[in-house]
Amino acid sequence: MAQAKAEDVYRENCASCHGAEMDGGSGGALNEGIWKYGASDAEIAASISAGIPDAGMPAFEKALPAESIRALVVYIREKENAAQKSSAPKPKMLPGEPVRTEHASYIVESVVASGLETPWALAFLPDGRKLVTEKPGRLRVLDENWKLQPEAVADTPPVVVSSQGGLLDVAHAPDFEKSGWIYLSYSAPAPGDAKSSMTKISRGRIANNKWINEETIFEADPKHYTKSSVHFGSRIVFDRGHVFFSIGDRGEKDKAQDIGLPNGKIYRLLPDGKIPADNPFADRTDALAAVWSYGHRNPQGLVVDPRDHEIYETEHGPRGGDEFNRIRKGANYGWPVASFGMNYNGTPLTALTEKEGFEPPLHHWTPSIATCGLAFYNGDKFPEWKNDFFAGGLQGTVHRLRMRDGKVIEDEVVFEGMGRVRDVRCGPDGFIYVVLNNPDRIVRLVPAGAESGGKK
Repeated sequence: MAQAKAEDVYRENCASCHGAEMDGGSGGALNEGIWKYGASDAEIAASISAGIPDAGMPAFEKALPAESIRALVVYIREKENAAQKSSAPKPKMLPGEPVRTEHASYIVESVVASGLETPWALAFLPDGRKLVTEKPGRLRVLDENWKLQPEAVADTPPVVVSSQGGLLDVAHAPDFEKSGWIYLSYSAPAPGDAKSSMTKISRGRIANNKWINEETIFEADPKHYTKSSVHFGSRIVFDRGHVFFSIGDRGEKDKAQDIGLPNGKIYRLLPDGKIPADNPFADRTDALAAVWSYGHRNPQGLVVDPRDHEIYETEHGPRGGDEFNRIRKGANYGWPVASFGMNYNGTPLTALTEKEGFEPPLHHWTPSIATCGLAFYNGDKFPEWKNDFFAGGLQGTVHRLRMRDGKVIEDEVVFEGMGRVRDVRCGPDGFIYVVLNNPDRIVRLVPAGAESGGKK
């Protein structure tokens, strides 16, 4: 039997006491961020389930299944967030105007104002050039002065351009100055079927503005290609002689739990595509030997902390429950059995936010920020942000995350309102670069002058 949407559950069971818009009644407002009986998701769910007899609130544990209570918490969080945004709107950021944040102040500078179409990823080459992927399938080169070369790199791999598919990430090999290798992730067409696709990783070189010497690093068995146009992933990072990359569940969520299928995984390979002998499932016949971790929905942020070589990831949840994860060898991240979100139509997904044997997120966002792009700041221009993470979101924000003792202790929106954030990078010059869509451009954050409270 189909379960009710969270908004209908709220209207039928909660609105009479808390107001149709959660703005108050005999039971008080739910959209003010004031929680007398516990503010965490688990505490709010417990209050709904067990009731609060002293306050006259009945228990709903017999009337509502646990997954409906979980979806109700997501719905309450959405309304709470919307109310707080409307009551305290943040000023629109303008290029050249100082932006003050908790620890640092910056000015937005435009570095590429036009000429790009749906840029997806940015990479800095050691010689000062930059590479930008355009989702429709083009690889573009910018010179050391950020001048966009008029012609795209010729002969790059064909891509299936769909809702979320196209040319995705770009990264250069750590030994690029010697080898010249550049890695691409993209939605590749199936052999003999240009409408079906799957995430593929290739490497090649650029010579005379042409893509040459192409080699396949990873591709799924053609039987796993699909006409689905969603959840391709995909980011690429390198660490200690290995290449890591992500592939989303392709909209087939249950496949993320099967280590024998390519969907919903993070992979680890040698730079030439060979399987490392110490991969967690390398000796299992029921698994893909390249898999490093599994149970992911759609990872579109991936970065290495150079201090300890830990790998961190951000992934899209459904409606709510976007995640920031530390990626561990062989770990299961729970999707779709456990999630902090609900289905897009407002119906419940699962009652579980955690389960024994699953790796819990370090941090999660509800409502979703639509995570895309993740950077680790190790530059010298913003000493106040040293060793913080910067998570982009297609909703138009960049969140600064500060970690201490393995836990996220700060989550601050430091950038918003200039377009859909597709990628965030810490440049070799110490500035923070943000790739934007709608409008399509690249901007950077530079320290504001002393008069704005920042540091040069």
